[in-house]
Amino acid sequence: MIRKPAVAGYFYPKDPLRLREQIEQYILPKAEMIRATAALCPHAGYMYSGAVAGAVYSHLVIPQKVVLIGPNHTGLGARASIMTQGTWLTPLGKVEIDQDLALEILQNSRFLRDDPQAHLAEHSLEVQLPFLQYFRPDVSIVPIVLMGHSYELAQDIGQAVAQAIGEEDVLIISSSDMSHYEPQEVAAAKDKRAIEAILRLDPQGLYNTVLKNNISMCGVIPTVATIIASLLLGAQEARLIGYMTSGDVTGDYSQVVGYAGVVIY
Repeated sequence: MIRKPAVAGYFYPKDPLRLREQIEQYILPKAEMIRATAALCPHAGYMYSGAVAGAVYSHLVIPQKVVLIGPNHTGLGARASIMTQGTWLTPLGKVEIDQDLALEILQNSRFLRDDPQAHLAEHSLEVQLPFLQYFRPDVSIVPIVLMGHSYELAQDIGQAVAQAIGEEDVLIISSSDMSHYEPQEVAAAKDKRAIEAILRLDPQGLYNTVLKNNISMCGVIPTVATIIASLLLGAQEARLIGYMTSGDVTGDYSQVVGYAGVVIY
């Protein structure tokens, strides 16, 4: 199966040269490199969240295999959807799915379904690929998108991913934006609470904080799953790489979206 770009020319340039130039605007060439277990990275249009995404990827030693876990915004497909085979296209070329790793994750989970339909129009994972390709042209991926707000689902996915990875050198990327369409002061305060739970590597705390404070973090379940997997794989620390809002780009702070970048190691 060939998965064609859904948001090229919209969230990021569809011309390869312009895309590379835009990515390079966000790269931090002197960033300290971290051999991470996982990372949290935003997925808005590059003009809005590219600076945070670029900072995260600048700090990562990217292995050949990456598991991508993001929210399903479209509502298409199963509520927990993985693609186990095929190729994703971006303006920078092809990215192959790691079939063996994907099948093992699928077999380990009670909730996951092999469902390409869920991925066809979803942007949350697609926007990560050009950054991955820029730093690691031979990267292969396992794409997972999730719907709903079930802690049980997050726990299942986190355990399934960690069990499949084992001792392999695999990076997990949780794709999520933070608060959506809140005034700057409200968004920043809410996001601070969620980020503090992430930095404590506290998956239940993050889940409870988001629900209790009505934080519109679209990728909370992918991020909870990522923290659970990271802890099972031995992660002990997390570092905030960057935080900003759409207001920092547009100058309009009345209704912003928050973007956080975190590295877990």
